Amino acid sequence: MENVQTYLQQAVDRGASDLFIVAGKAVSIKLEGEIIPLQEERLMPEDSESLVRDLYGMAHRPIERCMSIGDDDFSLSVTGMARFRVNTYRQRGSMAAVIRVVSFGIPNWQDMDIPEEVMKIAKMTRGMVLVTGPAGGGKSTTLACVVDAVNRTRNAHIITIEDPIEYLHRNDKSIISQRELAMDTSSYVTALRASLRQAPDVILLGEMRDLETIQTAMTAAETGHLVISTLHTVGAVNTIDRIIDVFPPTQQQQVRIQLAQVLKTVISQQLLPTVNGTLVPAFEIMHLNNAVRTMVRDSRIHQIDSVIQTSAAEGMIAMDESILRLYKAGRITAETALHCAMNPDQLQKKLGK
Repeated sequence: MENVQTYLQQAVDRGASDLFIVAGKAVSIKLEGEIIPLQEERLMPEDSESLVRDLYGMAHRPIERCMSIGDDDFSLSVTGMARFRVNTYRQRGSMAAVIRVVSFGIPNWQDMDIPEEVMKIAKMTRGMVLVTGPAGGGKSTTLACVVDAVNRTRNAHIITIEDPIEYLHRNDKSIISQRELAMDTSSYVTALRASLRQAPDVILLGEMRDLETIQTAMTAAETGHLVISTLHTVGAVNTIDRIIDVFPPTQQQQVRIQLAQVLKTVISQQLLPTVNGTLVPAFEIMHLNNAVRTMVRDSRIHQIDSVIQTSAAEGMIAMDESILRLYKAGRITAETALHCAMNPDQLQKKLGK
């Protein structure tokens, strides 16, 4: 068995997205969506624990949280190699880890196939913007590109609250304060409340996990800040439903009114496998125009999809339209398009399949 730094180097050299350390299985990487072992021998529980302990040693972080709670998130940097987002956990009584490889530099948004319409977020000065999608859907990369654009073009104080920090930003035209849960603050809501006393212009909230965090984020957006956050939902309609459903029924109408006022844009994204084995993002973009605001306020959220489909002139695009464009450009197969579509039956008619 090699040491953990050797496995990290192999993951970086081969362009892997993730590295897996799980007892009963060989150390493996995820490369273009496929899990590939790096060796023949399977890890024994003592091997996986040794590798996980090495990760904690490299990060100069105590292992007690994982040992007592059962899982932990942190990040680490290896000079000359890359940054890594680490999730450690216990499974069947043994230690395990999944490690996401993150490059040192901020990716170029055009190389990442992020639409120019998404990058316009960087020009907003107030309100709430949500970037949503499944885990591993590219949200962190999109957010890093947006924050980088603000940093390069505006004189602002940007506060990021992340769990953990993935991309490191250097101060350019802006000042960037990056705070990591457990290391710099105890919780999202604690850091968010404190940020309102730190003269912020832009607040990036890694995730809105609970009612209190959502409520505080909406208040921050109401008081003249730009708040950008994420949710694990696919589609603008699902995102708005999710936020409202977090609140008790007696508060939901008030939340609809508040959300209609503060929400500016919902970006939903997912990564699709291309015909040449790479990944490409598909985006749904919804801006809150007067029609959408009225629908949110009046609980007619189910009608929003039709507004998105007819508002291309305002920069909006439906997820299935984005997927259809990728198919027509020859980047994805019809099978992939239908598998990832929000409405496969409708898309199938457009594909002529």
